[in-house]
Amino acid sequence: MKIGALKEISTGEQRVALTPESAIQLQKLGHECVVQKGAGSAAGFSDAQYKAAGVEVAATAAALTKACDVIVKVRPPTEAEIKRLSPEKTLISFFYPGANEDLMELAKSKGASVIAMDMVPRISRAQKMDALSSMANIAGYRAVIEAGNNFGRFFTGQVTAAGKVPPAKVLVVGAGVAGLAAIGTSTSLGAITYAFDVRPEVAEQVESMGAEFVFLDFSEEQADGAATGGYAAVSSPEFAAAQLAKFREIAPDMDIVITTALIPNREAPELWTADMVASMKPGSVIIDLAAEKGGNCKLTVMDERIVTDNGVIIIGYTDFPSRMAAQASTLYSNNIRHMVSDLTPEKDGVIVHDMEDDVIRGATIAHAGEITFPPPPPKIQAIAAKPKEKLPEKTAGKSAPKRCRLSKSKPRTKSLYWPLVGRCCFWSAATLRRALCSILSCLFCRSLSASKSFGMSAIRCIRR
Repeated sequence: MKIGALKEISTGEQRVALTPESAIQLQKLGHECVVQKGAGSAAGFSDAQYKAAGVEVAATAAALTKACDVIVKVRPPTEAEIKRLSPEKTLISFFYPGANEDLMELAKSKGASVIAMDMVPRISRAQKMDALSSMANIAGYRAVIEAGNNFGRFFTGQVTAAGKVPPAKVLVVGAGVAGLAAIGTSTSLGAITYAFDVRPEVAEQVESMGAEFVFLDFSEEQADGAATGGYAAVSSPEFAAAQLAKFREIAPDMDIVITTALIPNREAPELWTADMVASMKPGSVIIDLAAEKGGNCKLTVMDERIVTDNGVIIIGYTDFPSRMAAQASTLYSNNIRHMVSDLTPEKDGVIVHDMEDDVIRGATIAHAGEITFPPPPPKIQAIAAKPKEKLPEKTAGKSAPKRCRLSKSKPRTKSLYWPLVGRCCFWSAATLRRALCSILSCLFCRSLSASKSFGMSAIRCIRR
């Protein structure tokens, strides 16, 4: 079976659906690989690299489509690309069928099979094919990097000869794949990180990454994520009002806000209003990952960077994965490889389009001259954490958010610095000064009262 990767023609798109490494893996399964000339150049993969990996390079999209049984790409296909299909061909790409009904009808008329990578169900067995999660992971990471590029200060707090530098305060709204990636990146850079999600069961994940989960003083039971395909359920008006009130309370303290609340085939909910933006400090940054569907911030402009009258920077780029094209292409091509592997269970190059299989049925939107979207719910329940019987103490009613208390099983900062206390009397003066600087930095960033009392004692000791 021949698998061909088309060159992306959408403006600004730099990803490619097949990398030389993934092509090698597909060849080990007995498939031949073809790539359109120049398809990987924007992502850093030259035609020479493909040829070295045993991949044939086709001159045009038409020639590639004619020669291949399976056509793979990143962005939804154009009308011209679908018109080249035939009943014996299979197209695998992002498609967003809810917003592209005309393209589905055209695919139906051509009799081709179309697999939408954005429709892969969120069940355990399908994780290796979950391209949405792969791209969301990159977007969350890149959002923090983009915020740092626009923020005028350090993320981490420092104590220097020139004075103290306070750590940045970052709020991540939505603790899905993109949100957790943003949280991990933000905490690793040393920022004080807060996170909010309508699903309280993700609080433990947030806190395990060193961030504080912002709780609401609200008793409404949120639907289990398994009932909504692993996504957050729509909140009641009362819950939404309480959520906005909490955001208004903490907005003036935040330096960076990253919003990630977006469910496929729905408009993005408005979570960060104009008055919240107005209450933020000049130089603050908002990264809106939901800009493509209207944005979580009221003032977001899709694909633009704007500065408000009070000096807040709002970024509404929609191409974060494409801004890391090499990494995004590598992960996406691996998702494609696993999908092809499931489509050819006998490893003989023959596609078995098993419509009883949860993953294949869920991702297939057109097959055998019929539109098969929307799919039925998967037989296996979507991934979702079990709700906790007892949640951590709520933070509502306090004037400003505080650092979360780390789990007793991982007393992170204390366990790192406390062993130094009993040994410092044996160190040289220079070594003690260096250790003291580290501890004072910890004091400034982590606000540990125990470390503070020790720091003052150490200062008095040095003065003696």
